[in-house]
Amino acid sequence: MNATTVVDRVPAGIISADSHITEPPDCYTKYIDPKYRDEAPKIITHETKGDLFIIPGMKPIAIAPLSSAGIPSDQLRNHGKRFEDIHRSGWDPVARAADQERDGVAGEILYPTVGMLLCNHKDLAYKQACMEAYNRWIAEYCAHDPSRLFGLGQSALLSVEQGIDDLVKMKDMGLKGIMMPGYPADTYNGNSPDYDDPYWDPFWEASIELRMPISFHILTMGSQRHRGPKIASFMSIIRGNQDVIAMFVLGGVFERHPDLKLVCSEADAGWIPHFMYRMDHAVNREGAVMGYKKLSKMPSEFCLDHIRLTFQDDWVAFKMCRLDDTPMHRMLCWASDFPHLDSTWPWSQELLGEHTAQLTDTELRAILHDNLAEVYDLG
Repeated sequence: MNATTVVDRVPAGIISADSHITEPPDCYTKYIDPKYRDEAPKIITHETKGDLFIIPGMKPIAIAPLSSAGIPSDQLRNHGKRFEDIHRSGWDPVARAADQERDGVAGEILYPTVGMLLCNHKDLAYKQACMEAYNRWIAEYCAHDPSRLFGLGQSALLSVEQGIDDLVKMKDMGLKGIMMPGYPADTYNGNSPDYDDPYWDPFWEASIELRMPISFHILTMGSQRHRGPKIASFMSIIRGNQDVIAMFVLGGVFERHPDLKLVCSEADAGWIPHFMYRMDHAVNREGAVMGYKKLSKMPSEFCLDHIRLTFQDDWVAFKMCRLDDTPMHRMLCWASDFPHLDSTWPWSQELLGEHTAQLTDTELRAILHDNLAEVYDLG
């Protein structure tokens, strides 16, 4: 199968379920509440490390790995880049369409970059101010081409009322959904109920009513502890999304909100069949002794109906479409992760041609377009 065949089989156009922007130097300094302007995230140039994003209360963030799509593995560097060296389309919407077309992509769900790490900031008021600034910037970015650029907003979720107000504002700005902070408000210090608590039920209902779906992205849930060498940490970052899925399913969130959809981004998907089995096994075998409140469906059924998973080059995920009679393709959403280090750009079509050869047209279109168009109401 050649590159054009994949594109031709998806006449509505391939959508990346998880792509990113690269916040420009004025993203926060220009758009933030003036009382936070002196503390706003900003870029400085280091003599040896290149350009760094500086955020009070957090470690400096190097520009280099934030926009390394298309660079061969043996040439990747963690430091030494200037902002003007990275993919222009990460911050300039005029340049974005050319990079999309080069990769055979007709549109992208856009996540922040620095904003992912800001989810872990401990100063809640500061975090909220930064996220409001980002929402203003990304709304302007996407307004340049709303048929191809589908932005997600951010909120610190300081309370359920404030979270709902933020959803309404994002909707009015033309944004398509919300990237959730890994933990709500002050959960770090035990002062806020977690997302399975009924306290958040009005927020989930607002998400449904406004058609503003929720998503959880890796790296927004604090540091996932790992053992062994640094590279072993690469294996631990998917755990945050797995924890969220288990919490929403077993905590009865989907039972209470049957129309709620949850997108879990960049944690791959090949593991989900076993994860679903393990939840089913847990409630069947140990539910009684662990105080599990029986729900109307098995955990695996809730996953099929409510969970959508994004992934890049997880060939196992494509293979599992043939998992007995279970329509696993309903859960899968392919992504390019452009312009990040783990991106498949500009080789996405070659990869898809190899990994999707065994899929039916229905399965292919679901994974590359239809599932995303449904979740985000793209038409």
